[in-house]
Amino acid sequence: MQISRLIPTERIIERLRYENPWWVNKQIPEAYRNMAKRLYFKLFYPNVKEREVRRALVLMGPRRVGKTVMLFHSIDALISEGVNPHKIFFVGIDNPIYVQLGLEDLLGLCKHSLNLKELKGCYVFFDEIQYLKDWERHLKVLVDTYPETKFIVSGSAAAALKWHSTESGAGRFTDFMLPPLTFQEYIHLKKLNHLMYDGTIEYAQKSIAYCLTHDIKTLNQEFIHYLNFGGYPEVVLSEKIQSDLGRYVKSDIVDKVLLRDLPSLYGIRDVQELNRLFTYLAYNTGNEFSFESMAKESGIQKDTLKKYLAYLEAAFLIKVLNKVDVNAKRLKRITSFKVYLTNPSLRTALFSPITESDDEMGNMVETAVLSQWMHREKLDLTYARWKEGKQEGEVDLVLVDDKKYKPVWGVEIKWSNRYIEKPQELKSLIQFCNANSLKAALVTSINQLTVKTVKDIQLSFLPASVYTYNIGNITLKQKGE
Repeated sequence: MQISRLIPTERIIERLRYENPWWVNKQIPEAYRNMAKRLYFKLFYPNVKEREVRRALVLMGPRRVGKTVMLFHSIDALISEGVNPHKIFFVGIDNPIYVQLGLEDLLGLCKHSLNLKELKGCYVFFDEIQYLKDWERHLKVLVDTYPETKFIVSGSAAAALKWHSTESGAGRFTDFMLPPLTFQEYIHLKKLNHLMYDGTIEYAQKSIAYCLTHDIKTLNQEFIHYLNFGGYPEVVLSEKIQSDLGRYVKSDIVDKVLLRDLPSLYGIRDVQELNRLFTYLAYNTGNEFSFESMAKESGIQKDTLKKYLAYLEAAFLIKVLNKVDVNAKRLKRITSFKVYLTNPSLRTALFSPITESDDEMGNMVETAVLSQWMHREKLDLTYARWKEGKQEGEVDLVLVDDKKYKPVWGVEIKWSNRYIEKPQELKSLIQFCNANSLKAALVTSINQLTVKTVKDIQLSFLPASVYTYNIGNITLKQKGE
């Protein structure tokens, strides 16, 4: 069986056997076995086992968030549940040895190396699928050709994966997004769950279930560590990587996306210009921008800026948040917007770690909060900003009901306790609540949990670290329902 003229078939089969050690010893590599599972594994694995619907599973997400590890954990679970190891194939498409081979070729080689007569009941994992040109067409053919075989693929060039899987794989692909590590997962991976307990908070004249902490001082210390180092599982568990985060994240995550993935996908010629823009946005995460001011400061044309922002957002490096006015109405013309990193530790990697007293803490906390909400893809999150005469106002985070076009809630994200003593100073939030008939709002603090009432508006204060933890917790529960 000779497939490639460049590399002998025997060498390719040797590589496949190396990548699939369970064909011989019925175990995944020890390095993967010893790694803690992300909490998202509980949501992902049922999709792996799902065989009723004839669909491939497409695992998407930024670089280094644990996609390959999740594939190996899935293989481990399948073997432990009694699936024949000879019916589980794993192929890392990014290996140069597979160049010029299609998915059908690779599947044939796996079958040939094990002397299998058929592929019924097999699980086939293709990692880093974006390195194969027209991968979605190849995968769709396999799904149609082998209806009793489950195909699971992963990829980091999310801009291409999302577009191709929705455009070309309609009815054939199921997408699963694996985001950067949430603060809840960070606490889980570091085995610090004892810091939290099930409690309640007062909100909108009701007691609602909420995870609270026994030790806010320790939780805040971990929260600041999360802001600096917490987005990537490998970083969380390795002090060595933390000591040289800039090299690890910049070379392995940022540079590969900016200098390789995006240019190859979109034909970007001036990669240094894109790199400079991202660095500028990263330093100013959480700030409001306009195309006019960005064009003036960067020297980049407005139309090019719009494209770059779209590319960076598609690659899960940034999130653009659009604005509503005091009545939660969208502006017909987008003149200004906020930009957030999808992961606060990206800023640390590019610049330096922050401490709790730094001026940047406010924006970093805001970035962390928004990065948790990003896991809820269908939520219509915005921020409110308005000007009426000489009066200006802003609310950091607003959820709009996309059917009724009315705000569901507003949150003011602070790294401060001062507003607990002077809640009347939260004039913008109170004005927004009155304008939209909201009876309650949430305000974050450093370490205080309390309730204040101003002009019949109930303001629930709770520590930013506790709020951030709960967003991840609630999101995971709702995704699992």
